[in-house]
Amino acid sequence: MDEPDQAAGVASGIPAEGSMDQGALEPLGRPGLHHWKQAEITDTTLDDRGSVFFAAVEMTRMPMILADPRQDDCPIAFANNAFLDLTGYEEKEVVGRNCRFLQGAGTDPAHVRQLREAIQEKRPVALEILNYRRDGTPFWNAIFMGPVFDTAGELIFFFASQLDVSKRRESEQSLRQAQKMEAIGQLTAGLAHDFNNLLHVIDSSLERMKAKRFDDRAFERFHDAAMAASDRGAKLTRQLLAFARRTRLEPKGVDLTELVNSFTELLDTSVGEKVDLHLNLQRRLPQVKVDPNHLEMALLNVVVNARDASPTGGAITITTRAIHLNGDAAARHLEPGDYVLLCVSDEGVGMPPHVQARAVEPFFTTKGPQHGTGLGLAMVHGFVQQSGGRLEIESEPGRGTTVRMLFPRYVPEVEAKGTSHTGYQAQAVEASARVPLILVVDDGREIAEMAREALVEIGYRVAVAHSAEEAIKAFNDAAASGDAFDLVFSDVLMPGGANGLVLAEQVRERSPGTPVILTTGYNDEMSIDGPQSVALEVLGKPYKRTELIDRVQAGLRRGARTGPGRETSDFGHAEA
Repeated sequence: MDEPDQAAGVASGIPAEGSMDQGALEPLGRPGLHHWKQAEITDTTLDDRGSVFFAAVEMTRMPMILADPRQDDCPIAFANNAFLDLTGYEEKEVVGRNCRFLQGAGTDPAHVRQLREAIQEKRPVALEILNYRRDGTPFWNAIFMGPVFDTAGELIFFFASQLDVSKRRESEQSLRQAQKMEAIGQLTAGLAHDFNNLLHVIDSSLERMKAKRFDDRAFERFHDAAMAASDRGAKLTRQLLAFARRTRLEPKGVDLTELVNSFTELLDTSVGEKVDLHLNLQRRLPQVKVDPNHLEMALLNVVVNARDASPTGGAITITTRAIHLNGDAAARHLEPGDYVLLCVSDEGVGMPPHVQARAVEPFFTTKGPQHGTGLGLAMVHGFVQQSGGRLEIESEPGRGTTVRMLFPRYVPEVEAKGTSHTGYQAQAVEASARVPLILVVDDGREIAEMAREALVEIGYRVAVAHSAEEAIKAFNDAAASGDAFDLVFSDVLMPGGANGLVLAEQVRERSPGTPVILTTGYNDEMSIDGPQSVALEVLGKPYKRTELIDRVQAGLRRGARTGPGRETSDFGHAEA
């Protein structure tokens, strides 16, 4: 067969310098390295909407957008119909806005940072991120974004294609949940083991308190140990409920040295009298972002394992230290950077290689049936991974075991003053004959007051109601007085009587042109009454002051949707 004539081709491309992309992640679980790039872009405008390429882009079920980095804040310049189907927005509501308006309370800041860094470095990126539709419902969005250059090498657009992978994520979550529930019977033994450890501390402490009731210092020490163990038992119960209900971790910035110090008494009691507990803790550690309750239980699990592996005694050493990974990061399957180490070492019996290889497998254990189910290290491993870290185990028969938990350093993001993080641009209220009047509705008086203060500070007039019934009365009175409300901002779930959805419908019946913005911290509320006849504007809780102001100002500029809006395709957007 003759070689193809490359010079005769009407189009060409620059091949990928690495492996090709496979959706959001490659089979190896890492982002694609490079993507095909168009060799020459000669028409940098979006004027020719009648071309076959625009027709194809509008017909595809794959959501697509173009963002313009030549404008401030890199706003969306074009969005196809599938993108509007996916997000529930109208074209006029997305064009001219930065795509971060899709982010919400549950969006991972690390994913946002990946997108931001790719834009700054003018390189492609592929990832899955939690986004939110116009009505506040979340969806998992598999994004591929890449830069588009002209013939002179100037960056003119960022192209992004999306894919709704929520069903795939939900299927994976359902499978994991089924596996969890199948293991509940075996898990009970493991929980009984943990509770027995805590009850042992409480029982021993109470016994010693009775013997030391005239020794105030000793009495107080054992009393504190019993109280701490009781508190840990309550936390363990909450974790069991979280396990059954799929409750997410609640990570926050934590100093590991301070965390270890906070329950040293419980750790000391847990190791017993045969083993000496040593602490080698670095002061002023950088913070890590973890759920402190889960980390305490993970550390307690590892320490108890170390105790059980030291039947003849010895030392257990807990170490915290800040470390930097550079050339050895890849070997540990971590990104180069700063990490914090939490390490537990013992001088016990150790593990042979075949046991060490299976140490984190669920239900694998070398202990007897009355001493746990082998879920301890498996849960520790899952927690560390979910926190973005890595669990490492090093062991040698007769020489003891070292368990290392590596967590990435957490640097809280500081919001720049005056910078919008939602895609809206907050503006001071313009001086006019009439300042807009806003009705804030929330049964939580402190929440309502904070919203009122935020809006009053920027120049709006604000009235507050604490129920839907009270809000409707205020709305009717204002309309009758000739000074009607320009916007209603209401919580969805309010105890007793009507909720925010009913309030929104009643406001729409009285004044179709008045925009209503709802807020909720639990998006399942939005589906309680089934599909809504009119698209809703929803701001998820918790929200920042700037997000509230920006959303209100956008609502006032745009006005209310007075109907179902654009007609969507019968096929809808693509899903995976």
